[in-house]
Amino acid sequence: MTDPARSLLAVRGLHAAYGPVEVLHGIDLDVDEGRILAVLGSNGAGKTTTLRALTGAVDVRGSIVFDGDDIAGRSTEAVARLGIAHVPQGRGTFVSFTVEENLRLGGYLRRDHDAMRDDVRRMFEWFDVLGDRRDQVAGSLSGGEQQMLAIARALMLRPRLLLLDEPSLGLAPMVTRSLFDMVATINVERSTTVVLVEQNAHLALDIAHAAYVLEAGRIVMSGTPDDVRADEAIAAAYLGYGV
Repeated sequence: MTDPARSLLAVRGLHAAYGPVEVLHGIDLDVDEGRILAVLGSNGAGKTTTLRALTGAVDVRGSIVFDGDDIAGRSTEAVARLGIAHVPQGRGTFVSFTVEENLRLGGYLRRDHDAMRDDVRRMFEWFDVLGDRRDQVAGSLSGGEQQMLAIARALMLRPRLLLLDEPSLGLAPMVTRSLFDMVATINVERSTTVVLVEQNAHLALDIAHAAYVLEAGRIVMSGTPDDVRADEAIAAAYLGYGV
């Protein structure tokens, strides 16, 4: 579906396992730079494991080529230093730290302190509700606000690739729509490449440029959002209409 020569991320024959239990069974995927890729699938399909495999958090076989360099098997910190930021399920904010402290922790690998200050201000422009709560501890925020903070903190790394795992989980529909609109804005304004793992297929396809569908650790379909919507079996399983 994409030209590997243009891909920021090219995955080939990726297997991932937790001990003796293999979850991914040789998947291939490509992510073009500056694009949003949606990874869809039901619970247990291997979506979260795919992101964990990309960040060195699970045992893998196969190749994970990021900007021409095979990073399979590297540590999570080494992967982050390359400019890959991961927002896991559950948000993972530091609940006893303030909003601003969380943002500064997101840039812990950076040494450009003046630019970091500029980025903190930028996050408060993008996520204005966080600016209103900059001195509040993260644990006092609503679920939607904590998800915004988790994404903003990841962006403090100035990542080339942003991995989002189920950002809509537990959020009200209006909050989810606002959050997805912001992800699309960030993709445009910063040309940040995004891999979005999501069960809300409708919203994911609304902002994505390409999509893969996972079932039982295997890719069963890839294409544009329109391709996914046009496939009757996929539409019935994930979009709630079709045969």
